Amino acid sequence: MKNTIVLTALIMGAFSLSLSTQTSAQTGHFFKDRGFTSLFNGKDLTGWKVPEGDNGHWNVIDGVIDYDARSEARDKNLWSEKEFTDFELHIEWRFKGYGDHLFPLPTILPSGEYLRDDEGNIIEPPGPNSDSGILLKGAGQANLWCWPVGSGELWSVRNNKDLPPEVRAAAVPSANADNPVGHWNVFDIIVKGERITVINNGQVVIDNAYYPGLNVKGPIGLQHHGGINPDTGKLKGASSLVQFRNIWIKEI
Repeated sequence: MKNTIVLTALIMGAFSLSLSTQTSAQTGHFFKDRGFTSLFNGKDLTGWKVPEGDNGHWNVIDGVIDYDARSEARDKNLWSEKEFTDFELHIEWRFKGYGDHLFPLPTILPSGEYLRDDEGNIIEPPGPNSDSGILLKGAGQANLWCWPVGSGELWSVRNNKDLPPEVRAAAVPSANADNPVGHWNVFDIIVKGERITVINNGQVVIDNAYYPGLNVKGPIGLQHHGGINPDTGKLKGASSLVQFRNIWIKEI
């Protein structure tokens, strides 16, 4: 089974690499010809549940889903109306900027632990950061952020110290394949049961990782993070200043 998933990942990675320099995947029916269905029509948020009380902070601007990290809703995430079980998901994303102040950016080691100094303190140099994620089946999160480890990390798995070390380590991206802030990135995600593969800009960064307890079925979510600091009126560090486009899914 793993060999089949990895082969699919490599094929999808080749697609991603060719698409990372294109903007015509949706109009050119690249994925439609391969049995995928579009989750975003490029015009409005049809097919998505706009959070009640959001007040327009999730929006479509110039053919992309745009978020300014200022939603006023209780559940601020944007969820697909449809739920999915096993699937291949293609989604393109970019950060358009940072929050209004620096954010501690720890280094995640291949084991899933943090880099620490001789006294055991986590080394967290401050830096500009945006933070979002792709929520899989209503729960599983593949991170989008500006941390040194790169995007694709499975946060809930890596941070669960009740899990075996090898399971936590598999939730850490094998490389930082992110493009610089302001440039588009291409994610292809394969979810099969409790297994997740993430391909970032044509590179497999999460390889058939085990996500124990992942929901059998659920929606796709685009994650809110950050928001307004009530004391300063400014955006918190790590706010989700993010955009999405060319979202396609194929149930498998």
